[in-house]
Amino acid sequence: MSDLKDRIDESVAFIRSRFATTPEFGLVLGTGLGGVSGDMTVEARIPYGEIPHFPVSTTESHKGELECGHIGGRPCIVMSGRIHFYEGYSMEDVTYPIRVLRGLGVDRLLLTNAVGGMDPNYRAGDLFVTTDHINLIGANPLIGPNDDSLGPRFPDMSEPYDLSMVERVETLALEEKIPLRKGVFVAVAGPNLETRAEYRFLRWIGADVVGMSLVPEVLVAVHGGMMVCALAVITDMGLPDALEPVDIPRILAVAAEASPKVTRLLVRLIESYTAA
Repeated sequence: MSDLKDRIDESVAFIRSRFATTPEFGLVLGTGLGGVSGDMTVEARIPYGEIPHFPVSTTESHKGELECGHIGGRPCIVMSGRIHFYEGYSMEDVTYPIRVLRGLGVDRLLLTNAVGGMDPNYRAGDLFVTTDHINLIGANPLIGPNDDSLGPRFPDMSEPYDLSMVERVETLALEEKIPLRKGVFVAVAGPNLETRAEYRFLRWIGADVVGMSLVPEVLVAVHGGMMVCALAVITDMGLPDALEPVDIPRILAVAAEASPKVTRLLVRLIESYTAA
């Protein structure tokens, strides 16, 4: 057993001492995207800092606690805030929470994040579901010795985002009359936003939106055999010929305004499995 597996087991044991139910869904809430707990029967709140070996988020608007309980009758664990590579953490640290969620029994991972739109047809405030990704972070959490108990040496990435969940989200968005974009996400290291030339390059290689998270988590989730669905809010536009200086308060405001729609789709998605 690897040292990583030992640490995961310690984290899992601590969380189970506070929430003994095996969760079916794990949710990770990104920048400005809180509020799911309002639709959740919360049975335990655990600050990241109390969990053995668990990294603590340092990013603005990331609360940094686990919320454990039920949504739509299904046991869930919600990560209110994530860890980013740009905070100075290693890739192992960034993805450690996903390993712990898998160790707790999570089969379906629902991820949210704030992204920059690069398709001129998009608008700030639009919702986006990821169907594929490009990793330009320059690092990969699976590099290094592989622990076969955590996943295979060479995980297949032909369908990193579960197409059946993508289709469910599209159907639910139509029912809720929520416009939903879909396409390719490109991950960069950050924390700076992109230059005009970089936006042109990212669009040229096939990306529709850009962000500083998501992909490392997805790689580890797929490595562990989890099914993944990723919803994002387009909080700003990266159009090279109409590029404006970054306005972080505005980005947070756009994410907060769109958050109820993201929450509604996530709750409906979980409830759809209750009814199945």
